[in-house]
Amino acid sequence: MSVAEEPTAAEPLLAPAEGVPPVLAIAEEVAAAAKTLAGGTGPLAVDAERASGFRYSARAYLIQLRRAGAGSFLIDPIPVADALAPLAEVINELEWVLHSADQDLPGLAELGLAPARLFDTELGGRLAGYERVGLAAMVENLLGRSLRKGHGAADWSSRPLPAEWLNYAALDVELLLELRDQVAADLDAQGKLGWASEEFEHVRTLDPPAPKADRWRRTSGIHNLRRSRQLAVVRELWTTRDELARARDVAPSRILPDSAIVAAANGDPRTIAQLRALPVFGGPRQRRYSRDWLAAIDRARALPDKQLPPLSLPFDGPPPVNRWERRDPAAAARLATARAAMGELSTEHSIPVENLLSPDLVRRLCWDGLPDYTNVGAPEELSATIEALLRAGGARQWQLTLAVPVLTAALTPKS
Repeated sequence: MSVAEEPTAAEPLLAPAEGVPPVLAIAEEVAAAAKTLAGGTGPLAVDAERASGFRYSARAYLIQLRRAGAGSFLIDPIPVADALAPLAEVINELEWVLHSADQDLPGLAELGLAPARLFDTELGGRLAGYERVGLAAMVENLLGRSLRKGHGAADWSSRPLPAEWLNYAALDVELLLELRDQVAADLDAQGKLGWASEEFEHVRTLDPPAPKADRWRRTSGIHNLRRSRQLAVVRELWTTRDELARARDVAPSRILPDSAIVAAANGDPRTIAQLRALPVFGGPRQRRYSRDWLAAIDRARALPDKQLPPLSLPFDGPPPVNRWERRDPAAAARLATARAAMGELSTEHSIPVENLLSPDLVRRLCWDGLPDYTNVGAPEELSATIEALLRAGGARQWQLTLAVPVLTAALTPKS
């Protein structure tokens, strides 16, 4: 725990000091807000509220902004999505301050809003070694204030938004700029501000993740199915649900829960009556799609055997760690040694080990990243090999500087 994190008697922050700003929902209001923000100074505090668990999309349903000298603004982006250019022209040139930026940046980018520079207070807190990095915890520990929480998981797509929710939303940016300065000061005092800057830039410039293949295999409870034909039913129902959810912009689980999909794969219904006798499918929201569900099951039933999905897919990368000892004892030993070394490095610098280096990258390095391992020559050669592999895997320079010497020493074959 840093000195700044010593517990204090937190003062409740019940409402924004300047009151809850009105929600801006017409183009002229947004343009006026942009002009006011342009007259402010310093970085811009940014937050966005989504409707995860309610909507299919990750779009922002409320945007909160605050800048010194300009005040706070709440913007409803839905009716003004095509009128945000004046706002983007002003704020896209600024440093943005967000908490857990990777959660909000994609939805904001869809609206043409993207920062020139980034400061992520949550990520900065991890690098500074804070024990708790939630926004409320950090505000309490570092600024001595207690935030009102409780509406982050609400359906922000609903309208009108309750006054209590808007108060909560405005508070999320009320102290974000002060928090940024405190975190930056702690990072600077620890010699980590440069490291943090590299991480922030990595988050800011990160490409959206490519859609994963076979996402249907993540259906909860699918591991209980033992036949490929059952997996085909899951795939068809999952795909049908996904298409309906996308078209209606509704979270897939609200159209049909995973448990119902697995139940149908087990039950193999052949008529609408049999389908509706299964759990959930007889409900009023699901009955309207009965023909779609049954058609999906029929498609799976009609597939020739050669088109059925395999019970499992080949691993893309190393196998599960609990299988290493049996399949490659030497690789298992390398991983144990590397993990121990990275654990010591984590303790030395008070940085979570997963932030020092991606655990998956360490696994890949130890499994098959060092071919001809027993024939490695000088430590310099091993060091160069490790650095090249880690860099190719996306490791940042500060991570390489810390991890490569440690991993080289740990993985150098003992004579």
